[in-house]
Amino acid sequence: MSTMIGARDKIIDVQMPTKVSDNIGGYTVTWTTKYSGEYAALWPVSSRDIIQSDKMTGTITHRIRMTYKRVLKSSWRIKFGNRFFAIVGPPINMNEANIDLELLCKETEG
Repeated sequence: MSTMIGARDKIIDVQMPTKVSDNIGGYTVTWTTKYSGEYAALWPVSSRDIIQSDKMTGTITHRIRMTYKRVLKSSWRIKFGNRFFAIVGPPINMNEANIDLELLCKETEG
C-alpha cells in the first residue's frame, strides 16, 4: 500500500480537450470525460499568490492523488463537482511504481 496524505474520499472526473469543427474552417475546444468516477485525495497546497507581469496570477493551489493511469496528460483537467482544476506540469508517477499519480493543479473557472 502506498503512503499518501489524505484519504481517497473524493470522486473526480478526468477530462481531455477535444477539438470540434465549427464548419467554417475553424474549431472550438470542448471537454470530454476520459475517466469518470475516479476516487482521489485532494488537498490545498497554498493560498499565496505571485505577482507576474504586473498582474496577480495564482500559483499551484491543490494536489490531487489518484490511481495510476498510463495515459494522462498535463493538457487535461480534473472536474470535482462543479469545480475544475488545470493540471500544472506532467503527472508524477509516485515512486515510479505505476500505482499512484500525483497531480499539481491550479483551480480554474469552468
